[in-house]
Amino acid sequence: MSKIHLIAIGGSVMHNLALALHALGHQVTGSDDQIYEPAASRLKAAGLLPHSEGWDPDILSTDVDVVILGMHAKSDNPELKRAQELGLRIMSFPEYCFEMYKYKLRVVIAGSHGKTSTTAMLMHVLRKLRFDFDYLVGAQLNGFDTMVRFSDAGLSVLEGDEYLSSCLDLRPKILHYHPQIAVITGLAWDHFNVFPTWESYVGAFRSFISSLPVGATLIYFEGDHHLSSLVEERQSDLQLVPYNSLDSIEREHDTILKLEGIEYPLQIFGRHNLQNLAAVLQVCHCLGISQDNFGKAIKDFKGAAKRLELIHRELDKRLYLDFAHSPSKVKATILAVSEKFRGRRLLVILELHTYSSLNGEFIDQYHSTTTAADHVILFIDELAVQIKRMALLKNDQIISAFGRSDIEICHTKEQLLKKIEEEIQNYDIILFLGSGSFGGLDIRMSAKSWLAT
Repeated sequence: MSKIHLIAIGGSVMHNLALALHALGHQVTGSDDQIYEPAASRLKAAGLLPHSEGWDPDILSTDVDVVILGMHAKSDNPELKRAQELGLRIMSFPEYCFEMYKYKLRVVIAGSHGKTSTTAMLMHVLRKLRFDFDYLVGAQLNGFDTMVRFSDAGLSVLEGDEYLSSCLDLRPKILHYHPQIAVITGLAWDHFNVFPTWESYVGAFRSFISSLPVGATLIYFEGDHHLSSLVEERQSDLQLVPYNSLDSIEREHDTILKLEGIEYPLQIFGRHNLQNLAAVLQVCHCLGISQDNFGKAIKDFKGAAKRLELIHRELDKRLYLDFAHSPSKVKATILAVSEKFRGRRLLVILELHTYSSLNGEFIDQYHSTTTAADHVILFIDELAVQIKRMALLKNDQIISAFGRSDIEICHTKEQLLKKIEEEIQNYDIILFLGSGSFGGLDIRMSAKSWLAT
């Protein structure tokens, strides 16, 4: 067994990686400057929680076999500098995971949106059909103890992120995996802080397609003309499988998937999810899973955490939480909810939290993304902006960017809570969107009192 140290162990994937390595019997240590829940409790239960927050170069010695570097760690990190001084092997987590999966059949789900949901759908089907497989996914899923698994299984399923691998490895994570089966769900500009132009962002996916081994299967959403054009640049030595959305019957109380005349009830909804399901169906074909077995297996899939997750229902009122933060995700999620609940009043509470969304040169990408909502409360945490060392966007710039004059803007948790309490009873469907914490607002605990009539 190896001695492994994780720098930035508190990250969502990194702490799951630590748990997976610990389960294999490796000697695992780690550190971080801040460790939040649920990572803190999960690491503590496994005996892996650092004794204190912060960096300790003295924890490293020449007997450490490998140091795994999380994206949160900066190039001047004192533990990283110590590891370099000692000549230790340093790897980013995608680089390390490829080493663990390189002799397996690898399925990678990539794209600007829908990666986590599509990966979760595929994992659900495989588990229901009793496949043995390893995985790497960006959200906690029902039925899976961790977000990372290493075993003797011959199949691995990976969510492929286009963000940078680490401060030492500036390649997109997806370039490490070289899958035999790849999915690209679509392209929409994101991660402005590392891809300052549309062309540079598209370049990450061009490189990903170029990295696919000869004869690999590339499953892609052909309704995205940018993606289709990119695929055409390299098509002669790949197995290309285009897909579109699946057919469904959408009603307020149920969604019915239709496959060649056979109906399968679903617990998820929205045209973006029907597109994701179409990609999963194509992967299943590649793995020898019949259409009927796919339809039966997906019926009880409820979605990944914070992906159109129903937090509370009170009579006809519903409150949903969704991780959507980029413009394409915001638009797709709002559209899905508005179409599902036609004629019902929809309140959207959107937090801008990422470097991209808080950047004045990127904010115009949100134009018309919230058109389907009846009202929008926009939250930008002034403390989070300060921590990111960014300038606070001016209200008139935000209003112009979104293209709606009725948007209400809050900058503190207190302002946000007051505005929610003023508005929430006027709406039937409430949708929280964003990757932040809404200033530490406990949405799950508050939902019942908010919706009480």
